Amino acid sequence: MSMVQITDMAGARPEHSTVIVNFVAAVREQLRNSTCYVFSDNVQYRWRTKEGEEKTVIPDASINCRVKARKGNTFLDIPRFVMEVLSPSTESYDRGEKKEIYRQQEIDEYWIVDWEKKSIEIYNLDYDENGEAQYYLWKNITEHNKEELKIVHFPRLEITFDKIFDEVDLDY
Repeated sequence: MSMVQITDMAGARPEHSTVIVNFVAAVREQLRNSTCYVFSDNVQYRWRTKEGEEKTVIPDASINCRVKARKGNTFLDIPRFVMEVLSPSTESYDRGEKKEIYRQQEIDEYWIVDWEKKSIEIYNLDYDENGEAQYYLWKNITEHNKEELKIVHFPRLEITFDKIFDEVDLDY
């Protein structure tokens, strides 16, 4: 019997959800009539690690072009893009085990968004000299270089730094 790790998000702040909604809203219409779909944190992915362990993860946002292989709201194939928005309760998991699961599955692009610092770390998957998949930091986007923001593996999609962090500073 395999273990499924589910991280409790009960303490997530509204800013966390705002970033996810902003990203999905910005991308959704642009993907209309394509074979790819953007999802928020209401879908999960189930895969086997290299050690043979079954893992279920729920990214904050994902872009998936392989949506046929699924059971209910669980996808069995990999998305091309995943994004995690940091929370104090999930930061170490997002930067550690979850990032490692995504790397093992060879997901092309991984964003880590820090809504408090207003930064976006963009990791691009490539292969080292031994042919092993690795994530390399492509860019760290902040207010100072915000015009450089782009989804590397979906260059036609337009996304802006200001759109992602729109209404994040509201007092809830």
